[in-house]
Amino acid sequence: MQAPFNTLVTFRETLNAAPAIDQRACDDAQARNGQLTKPPGALGRLEDLAIWYAGWRSNPKPMIAQPQVIVFAGNHGVCAQGVSAFPPEVTAQMVANFEHGGAAINQLSAAFGAKMDVCPLTLDQPTADFTKSPAMSEEEVVTALRTGWEAVDPNADLLVTGEMGIGNTTAAAAIAARLFGGSAEDWTGRGTGVDDDGLARKTQAVAQGLALHSSNDPLEVLRCLGGRELAAMAGAIAGARHHRIPVILDGFICTAAASVLDRAAPGALDHAVAGHLSAEGAHGRMLEALGKEPLLRLGLRLGEGSGAALAIAVLKGAVACHSGMATFAEAGVAAG
Repeated sequence: MQAPFNTLVTFRETLNAAPAIDQRACDDAQARNGQLTKPPGALGRLEDLAIWYAGWRSNPKPMIAQPQVIVFAGNHGVCAQGVSAFPPEVTAQMVANFEHGGAAINQLSAAFGAKMDVCPLTLDQPTADFTKSPAMSEEEVVTALRTGWEAVDPNADLLVTGEMGIGNTTAAAAIAARLFGGSAEDWTGRGTGVDDDGLARKTQAVAQGLALHSSNDPLEVLRCLGGRELAAMAGAIAGARHHRIPVILDGFICTAAASVLDRAAPGALDHAVAGHLSAEGAHGRMLEALGKEPLLRLGLRLGEGSGAALAIAVLKGAVACHSGMATFAEAGVAAG
């Protein structure tokens, strides 16, 4: 579906006009949950997840049949500052790996029945180095937001957004520091595994970006400090909300992109849950600021959407129990 915005102003208006959860479907799902053949609360958080999912799908007895995983890829000019353990050409090489089915995200998507799409964004033209100028022009960031929005399959019933982009933990750290406060040191981690010297360069690049770009407007933060794949993830998450498609957030980079939406329009992530807690140190602090409790804690730090894809199984299990279990009356079991 064509995105209904073509500027940052109209994108913000689109966020503010996003649909809300269907409270009647939530209430009906809650009533059904109380009649299922189990002690009250016995399935713990799975019960809350199923009711939340039912509300966004406007169906008190939903199923998950068509999950979609989209991996967005972009290159970053800030890599010129020596912020990554890998060279920028790895981004395009990994895109080819995704397209040939050879990455972890391919296996996880297939394992949990998700359609996987790969969306490279102008890999031959990295964003500008944000230590010297804004990473993107308004036209560039809006194009990326629109690309993400339009990549969402309106027939999907669950969305995971992943990313690939050498240098993008640096962009994510800068975005997080500007949105949530604190220093470059508070938010900058080792990413793909930089050594101490690399971490120092990375932290210095984030500090320089923060000093150069002082705007606290979330969409300007995305434009000045982000990257095309981060903007595309934000656009896709917003597009999913438009279609009432629940979202599972991935790790540090995805959450930074999603945080832009939350800060631009409070409640913009009500249709999203945190798939996992990444091993990237500051991810937990970001989730706490968003009020998101991760579904999994497995020490993952791969990106690609891998942790969120793994969490598809948790949400599928929650919904399957909710919609597939018999009620006490249907099973002929005496209620407590």
